[in-house]
Amino acid sequence: MSDSPAPLADPHLVFDPVAGDGPRDVVVLGSTGSIGTQAIDLVLRNPDRFRVTGLSANGGRVGLLAEQAYRLRVRTVAVAREDVVPALREALAAQYGTSEPLPEILAGPQAATRLAASDCHTVLNGITGSIGLAPTLAALEAGRTLALANKESLIVGGPLVKALAKPGQIIPVDSEHAALFQALAAGTRADVRKLVVTASGGPFRGRTKAELADVTVEDALAHPTWAMGPVITVNSATLVNKGLEVIEAHLLYDIPFDRIEVVVHPQSYVHSMVEFTDGSTLAQATPPDMRGPIAIGLGWPERVPDAAPAFDWSKASTWEFFPLDDEAFPSVGLARHVGGLGGTAPAVFNAANEECVDAFLRGTLPFNGIMETVTQVVEEHGTPTTGTTLTVPDVLEAETWARARARELTARTATAEARA
Repeated sequence: MSDSPAPLADPHLVFDPVAGDGPRDVVVLGSTGSIGTQAIDLVLRNPDRFRVTGLSANGGRVGLLAEQAYRLRVRTVAVAREDVVPALREALAAQYGTSEPLPEILAGPQAATRLAASDCHTVLNGITGSIGLAPTLAALEAGRTLALANKESLIVGGPLVKALAKPGQIIPVDSEHAALFQALAAGTRADVRKLVVTASGGPFRGRTKAELADVTVEDALAHPTWAMGPVITVNSATLVNKGLEVIEAHLLYDIPFDRIEVVVHPQSYVHSMVEFTDGSTLAQATPPDMRGPIAIGLGWPERVPDAAPAFDWSKASTWEFFPLDDEAFPSVGLARHVGGLGGTAPAVFNAANEECVDAFLRGTLPFNGIMETVTQVVEEHGTPTTGTTLTVPDVLEAETWARARARELTARTATAEARA
């Protein structure tokens, strides 16, 4: 393993783009989402450590975005939807009044990308979906530390990200990858036997494939341990999220797929583990709370005191681990397959899944139809553009095709069910 390429995320290496004794300047992408709001809570509790200079959001919650901007006194606010700019300006004016100038407003599909390249120390990419790729690349190219919660940008553009990232420049924020990151600090790469990624099992743990046929959207959104957005919650129910995390772990830590294992851990206390060659296993554990991983992303190599709750070890608790049911949840196996193919295959997998999840949430595709359709799209895609020649246009073209094909197949399924 010593002759392998250096991993993207290495706890032993620190990339520090801006030296200084004051608070770190941070840009938060996806500020009105789950990751963004928790990051802002962390910043507001630690003003001596962090200062937010820019916020970006899609534009669906302009009132919250304006409130965040005012509380943090940011320089710049970015929205993807140009049509909400008047409402955003009005909301900002209501917050700031007439005594203070309003922050700069960036608008349009490239707004978050422009903000990601702005002057700061760290960019927290908390955007959901593959639209986070361009901001990820912009932050890396601009020489910012990238606290990465947007796993999709790494999935769809792995070779592009690897070509730009400098050693130590990416700090993972997903709870599983932040756990691996911390556990890996205990040894060298040559000491690692395998990575063990934990999965809660979602709301359908223990059900067979047949028992999943008639589950509802409400059932899928009732996650037992985590409060997340609808897309990520459905991905957790199908375990697509875990499949994406396997690909992400492979790319971040340069560990072969056959040495990355998934186990089901319903309590979500152990976020992931590293097994070393001497037989020892190190597990990173906290109560389910994303503020801990966010604090690692923003503060590494320092830890932020009281970032998240700790265990009360005086109370009894039970921690369980189960093997993954590949028949009921084939998503992890399919993710390993597309990850091994590389090139545009992961982008096709991710884009098709996003379309299928949207169809499921709209009630036009059954739960099992998500993975059945994604599998068909991946199979039809055939030989992907290879990783060595991958370009951004290649990714966009593959995604466009996958989305269109997934929509065709889901529409066909909806029509067939309506006739039945």
